[in-house]
Amino acid sequence: MQAARLVAPRAIEIQEVALSPLGPNEVRFRVELCGICASNLGPWRGAPWFTYPFEPGAPGHEAIGTVVEAGSAVEDIVAGERVATLSQNGFAEYDRADAGSVVTIPPELRSRPFLGEPLACAVNVIKRAGLKEGGWVAVAGLGFLGMLLVQLAQARGARVMALSSRPESLQLARQLGAEATLETGDRARVLEQVNALTSGQLCPVVIEAAGYQSTLDLAAEITGIRGRLLIAGYHQDGPRSVNLQLWNWRGLDVINAHEREHGVYVQGMRDALQLFVDGTLRLDRLITHYVPMPDLNAGFHLAETRPGGFLKAVMTGPK
Repeated sequence: MQAARLVAPRAIEIQEVALSPLGPNEVRFRVELCGICASNLGPWRGAPWFTYPFEPGAPGHEAIGTVVEAGSAVEDIVAGERVATLSQNGFAEYDRADAGSVVTIPPELRSRPFLGEPLACAVNVIKRAGLKEGGWVAVAGLGFLGMLLVQLAQARGARVMALSSRPESLQLARQLGAEATLETGDRARVLEQVNALTSGQLCPVVIEAAGYQSTLDLAAEITGIRGRLLIAGYHQDGPRSVNLQLWNWRGLDVINAHEREHGVYVQGMRDALQLFVDGTLRLDRLITHYVPMPDLNAGFHLAETRPGGFLKAVMTGPK
């Protein structure tokens, strides 16, 4: 098969590699799409803790595709079914996944890009947020994940406050249901606006969704006394510092909202599928760039530089 291989920082090669053996409880699927996640940028950029070359297809983990083969012990997944998976080598022509990590996409969604893994992440963040109908929730950072969280939070009946440094992202957040949108360039001005919106109480729930030190700092500052601060952004480029004096004084509940329990992860993907079917979650304006496998390096460059109009890049598999 063809596979993209990260052979060195910022260097992706398309290689012909052998298909790996299929285990009895696994399925092999032909990759249709695989999203470029913000977490993929760390390996692509390079850091001392990574070892190169990566396995063929890694670190692609947002893949969907069509099953071509099922292991001998797999009973409920058959060739020809379209699936979303929790797998790790999706930047390739084929990937494989444990059958327990697969969610079947119904035929009526055949033409729609259900990216199960990142949608599961968003669903599981919201499950841990403790939202109350009519209560404020702030989403700090309006990338792909942030836009999913805006949709899910307003569907739960929360009043959504969306924060970003990008005016075009704020405009889209409003269209997706955010009640208030705040541009984050002037920190003092943001705090004034949050105080005004919340009658001086600040936000009872804040979700940090960008993965930057500056966004983490801002998210803490706008969380009210006994509020809940959820860290959903991917902080994997080195240590972070926190204002523990502020966290202590306000008695914050701080939650790392990255799910690592397999069963919960898969259930999040199933729940996301239902929300996708009923229209609660929409991706039609969130996936902005499709790149073929030979241009995957350019797709990573888009994800890093985030040019005007960019929100999410997705690799398309070989035809």
